[in-house]
Amino acid sequence: MPLFWKPYKSDVTQFIDSLKARDPQLEERQRQGRFLLWDKPVDREAQKGYREARVEQKPYVYSTKA
Repeated sequence: MPLFWKPYKSDVTQFIDSLKARDPQLEERQRQGRFLLWDKPVDREAQKGYREARVEQKPYVYSTKA
């Protein structure tokens, strides 16, 4: 291993590191945005009811035969 060897950092990683250095609250705002869209509590009883109420679909939905 050379004396002046440095671990490789891709351009994308360097860009993200510079973004985080310029805006320290970036990750916290990302977490808040994720919480708005994805991190929701799941109502297990409602999910169970949705699964039970599901109507079976025919293999070919455009068929005219009953």
